[in-house]
Amino acid sequence: MLWHAIAPVRRYTKASHDVVRHPRLCSDAKILLLYVQGLPDDETHLALSEHGLKLGIKGRAFQRAKEQLVVNGFVHERRAAGERGLWATHQLVSNVPLTDADALAVWRGAGVGAGDSPSVQFPTVGEPSPRSVGHQLPVDEELGKNSSRPPTEAPSQGEAGGEGGAVAGEVVELSAQEAEAERVLLSLRNSDRQLRLGVLEARRLVGLAVEWLRRGVSAGELRRVLSSGLPRDGVRSAVGFLGHRLVQKMPEAPEGEKPPVGAEARAEEAPPSDLPAAPPAPPYVPPLVTCQGPGNEHVFRAYSEETECPDCQQAAAYARWAERRAADLGIDLAEDAAKAVEAGRDPDGWRSRLAAAAAAAGGGDEQ
Repeated sequence: MLWHAIAPVRRYTKASHDVVRHPRLCSDAKILLLYVQGLPDDETHLALSEHGLKLGIKGRAFQRAKEQLVVNGFVHERRAAGERGLWATHQLVSNVPLTDADALAVWRGAGVGAGDSPSVQFPTVGEPSPRSVGHQLPVDEELGKNSSRPPTEAPSQGEAGGEGGAVAGEVVELSAQEAEAERVLLSLRNSDRQLRLGVLEARRLVGLAVEWLRRGVSAGELRRVLSSGLPRDGVRSAVGFLGHRLVQKMPEAPEGEKPPVGAEARAEEAPPSDLPAAPPAPPYVPPLVTCQGPGNEHVFRAYSEETECPDCQQAAAYARWAERRAADLGIDLAEDAAKAVEAGRDPDGWRSRLAAAAAAAGGGDEQ
């Protein structure tokens, strides 16, 4: 292979070899990352999807590239309240993988989501203003009796709800354990699309999921139990299927505790169906964890309690299989590699050495 290159003196972007040779990034993801890295300051306000359209990366190809960048820590997203209480999604793109804590520190340093205090706005909230009409009411008119607004009607029996029910529009406060159970239920969509739940549907099942957590089941184990072993003919109703599984597979309560609460009682604790639609919850993204495997330091998304990335786990599994196979054939891989180096040959790896040794062992058996 001939190689000829002229180093540019202007209009170039420095690219790290860790990005160009990243084994878990496709070509679209690498091009998109390098393109964003070389943007001028007046174009950084655009969304990542708009830059993808300029490069011709759109549709499923863009979703795949963005997903790889998010999973490997190059892209982070955060929803924060902006002006007038409107929600906005902020994107952070980095040429090196960042953990969630590092991304949060960058956002805090940039003041994302901080917002202006009421005293900074103009006019200042609460500032008194003079009256625009007369300063004295008529003699025959009393304050509070002449109003064009009709009197407020008392809420009906159905709107007020039954005894102990929640009024429509009331914000439901969740405890830490209930919030964790809700996150587990909403994250099931990442395991299988058939298990996609809405926010209100998930809150109907929070009570049963919390009971699992109280009985010592971890969040990862609960997610595995709910998402594994799905019916072959598919799931017709995600909320019905998950509710039935939560009840039927409920683990035993520790000794001395109160017996499990039935599904009917949990249904009474669920929020009413006429609550206003809440904003869609962001998809669950597992945290970034540093891989403990060999090679250069890299991070990956840990869905449970893994300490090595899938590539390192696969390489370790192949190495263990090769050792067992060599032991069955009576071959010493280390000694075979040393002989190959002494003979001036560069061994191509354990696969080639094992195949050659197995062929030699088979030839000796035939003789």
